[in-house]
Amino acid sequence: MRLSFLLLLPLAACTVNDSVESVPAAASITYPETRRDPVSETLFGAEIADPYRWLENDVRNDPAVRQWVTAQNEVTERYLAALPARQAFRARMTQIYDFERFGIPVKRANRYFYTRNDGLQNQSVLYMREGLNGAPRLLIDPNAWSPDGTVALGEWVPSKDGRRIVYSIQEGGSDWRTVKVLDVESGQMLSDEVRWVKFSALDWAHDGSGFYYSRFPQPASGQEFQSTNENQAVYFHRIGTPQGEDRLVFARPDRPRLSNSAEVSDDGRWLIVYSSEGTDARYDIALINLASPGPEPRRFITGMEHDWTYIGNIGNNFYWRTSNAAPRQRIVVTDVARPDLQIRELVAEDEATLADASIVGDQLIASYLVHAQTEVRTYAMDGRRIGRIELGGIGTAGGFSGDSTDSETFYSFASFNRPATVYRYDSRSGQTSVFAQPELSFDPEAFTVRQAFFNSKDGTRIPMFIVHRRDLDTGRTQPTLLYGYGGFNIAQQPAFQPRWLTWLDQGGVLAVVNLRGGGEYGQAWHDAGRRANKQNVFDDFIGAAEYLVAQRITTSRQLAIEGRSNGGLLVGAVINQRPDLFAAALPGVGVMDMLRFDRFTAGRYWVDDYGYPDREEDFRILRAYSPYHNIRSGVRYPAVLATTADTDDRVVPGHSFKYIAALQAADTGPMPKLIRIETRAGHGSGKPTEMQIEEYGDMYAFIAHHTGLRVRQ
Repeated sequence: MRLSFLLLLPLAACTVNDSVESVPAAASITYPETRRDPVSETLFGAEIADPYRWLENDVRNDPAVRQWVTAQNEVTERYLAALPARQAFRARMTQIYDFERFGIPVKRANRYFYTRNDGLQNQSVLYMREGLNGAPRLLIDPNAWSPDGTVALGEWVPSKDGRRIVYSIQEGGSDWRTVKVLDVESGQMLSDEVRWVKFSALDWAHDGSGFYYSRFPQPASGQEFQSTNENQAVYFHRIGTPQGEDRLVFARPDRPRLSNSAEVSDDGRWLIVYSSEGTDARYDIALINLASPGPEPRRFITGMEHDWTYIGNIGNNFYWRTSNAAPRQRIVVTDVARPDLQIRELVAEDEATLADASIVGDQLIASYLVHAQTEVRTYAMDGRRIGRIELGGIGTAGGFSGDSTDSETFYSFASFNRPATVYRYDSRSGQTSVFAQPELSFDPEAFTVRQAFFNSKDGTRIPMFIVHRRDLDTGRTQPTLLYGYGGFNIAQQPAFQPRWLTWLDQGGVLAVVNLRGGGEYGQAWHDAGRRANKQNVFDDFIGAAEYLVAQRITTSRQLAIEGRSNGGLLVGAVINQRPDLFAAALPGVGVMDMLRFDRFTAGRYWVDDYGYPDREEDFRILRAYSPYHNIRSGVRYPAVLATTADTDDRVVPGHSFKYIAALQAADTGPMPKLIRIETRAGHGSGKPTEMQIEEYGDMYAFIAHHTGLRVRQ
């Protein structure tokens, strides 16, 4: 049910008496006994103990690990169940999640495909309209696929004529996908099924005869969720045939660590194949002329030195967004009929970072990052600046997909205090209209969003968003949550998260910091926070915390920190380096063992940001900040609630298992050191709404208790 009335309560509302005495003290927590094995190895002359290596084993195959997970969850559940704010957070979070939300439509012929969630559905549902204002027709409802809601709709792509949809199924949060095909007219699923697909684009041949995808070889039995991913290849699947007959289109057996993915050009004539190694956007591009019988790949861009992202094409003129001679990116055009690569610049590099670009009708639409906020500019096809698409203040816009044959596109805009509204834009008229706008159970104007800047340890100017209730008493310090990521060229832009809004609604302050290592200011910003420069990320985050304290926004006794994945590494590292600065910490699905991260699943890709543990120079840098290896016994630590999932096959849960085992074994003071381990969940994507509410409700009740936030029932 969607709530139509406002539930934002004044700060004077009744509060939960969540005193420290009402919850078990860490001294009264009996942690499970964790076996220590005499495992160690000598790396570059350093003796590295690893007594908890057995916790790297897959919980699905190792009874001892499964028993350890059960025991840890029992201890954590007892602690969390005693938090009076737990039910308050879950209840309010449920209300805030309960709004109708839409995905950005994809247009094929006169059909509009989009996802919709009525608010509390575990998984969003795929719909189609005949015509812009046609009646919605349900196509795929993943909520019927499993009783616990953990089977999700992954990627989906309609065919050029809108008659079929190729889509993927994600089970239990895994990165593996099973690909199927739906006939839109009949609503029937076809017999086609493709397996062992991961990190893959899906794209149709323009005649609808089949689709292109990327897959890995089938892993050995029992190693499906832990073995490293190698030998990815591009295939073509013809509708109505078994996967065993799929045609191999592109592979690089000479370089098994390459990722290879493909997309079909706007006119259907070319297949564009991207090859890269690692997580950096540095590509080789091969072109395959689909109009030729038995086409051979033509190596078009070589060297793997720069980002090349296909925007669209008009005939032989291909438009690209690239970092070639432009660390903050530019738009160029190349003539693929020429035997050599000749680059003609259309839109030059700017002080702002070019994040995305598309062709819509007779316009180029370019999305820039200006201090981590979206600015959308329009250009003629010859590169002349036309204007700007006005947005609603501090926020993030995304979408704008299209091609040169249609002036219609769609985009979304969201911020910390408001979820996404989806807009329709016509490049011919320049008019913008609302396609879908959610009705909310809270007033976005009751919250204020601002941006501050501070100097990091080395003097670098760092931006940070600060959000709180408009009626909050800013004359005194408040419990504050600081969130960061800082890696892989990923910019932290304004985003609506129901868990954050719940924290804000209860009177907390939210700060989201734009750390080096991200993509906010182009390649130099990314380079300044990776490999040998990774310590800059931690210094930036510590600097953000010190700024919040110096500005009397909060105190170290009221400050909690959160980060996920690479951000979980961030949290683990900074509480080792500055445990005195924080009251509570939430490291989620973190990379905690920096000496073995490259040995599991997708970990080998991360060497672009972290370096190679088997190279001495990189090893010494990694050893210096690895969370698992730098826990300081005899030093008082903040309260820690680590979170992971027992079936995460992106950052395997052994990282968090080993980390929390070491933390519990060390003398780090009276605050609790707990781990919450979700079952049938992965790294985050595809997690059902109900499971999110339960997990985030627990996390935020935990930090509310340890920062002194007075939570309203």
